[in-house]
Amino acid sequence: MYKLVVSDIDGTLLPYGQERLDPAVFDVLRRLRARGVLFCPASGRQFHSLRRLFQPVEDDVLWMCENGAILYGNGPEDQAPILHRTPIPRADALALCREIIALPGCQVLISGANVSYLYDCTPEYAEYMQTAKGNRTVICQRPEDIQEEILKVSAYCPQGTLPYEQELRPRWADRLTVAVAGPDWLDFTAANKGIGLAALCRILGIPPEETLAFGDNWNDAEMLDQAGLAFLMRGSDPALLARYPNHCASVTAVLEANMETWFPPNSP
Repeated sequence: MYKLVVSDIDGTLLPYGQERLDPAVFDVLRRLRARGVLFCPASGRQFHSLRRLFQPVEDDVLWMCENGAILYGNGPEDQAPILHRTPIPRADALALCREIIALPGCQVLISGANVSYLYDCTPEYAEYMQTAKGNRTVICQRPEDIQEEILKVSAYCPQGTLPYEQELRPRWADRLTVAVAGPDWLDFTAANKGIGLAALCRILGIPPEETLAFGDNWNDAEMLDQAGLAFLMRGSDPALLARYPNHCASVTAVLEANMETWFPPNSP
């Protein structure tokens, strides 16, 4: 019935405050794979960081990274093909970087393909991105020195995103997707997870109605709208809970409970 499962990570498959996925996740993903069902984590995380979470099955899944701005196929990290990417127009990316840099209490994160560029950052922030988040990082002297396409620009707001969202959203929402990605991140992309899912379905030849999606935040909404069946995590924003009728406390529990119905063993 469903040929593709996509799931947000932080706050959905990985509860906030936890650093590792429950091993039960990998058991379910192996069972899906054996039934011919594809799985794709959909996250604002970098490819390298995301793969670290899925190490036991990392060569067998697809990848939607940087909030849908870049898609990777399966295989070893240095061989996984880039299936699709949606860069930010360079002039917009650099102008936004400069605005974030000028805001007190913020740090900028500039995302290329599997590289995070840090600028004028504290040692603690660099350590956080490298160790806690598991990102490949490069310190740049100026955002303008970045040679590759910029896929995402983020504001790290350790004191909370609200004042920075109020400052930046009115100037950028007509050009870029602005997403609150957890309690301390504000992400800007030319894509969103819905665009990423549509591209993935087109590449794979899977109709969107044969996809199943899980999320917990507003940056998942376009992806949930695209999917044939969507689940929102309990405890999400009440406005989102009202928008999506199917709620759950555990992605793996939902998949386990419906394995035989949604993914019969003879699925193509």
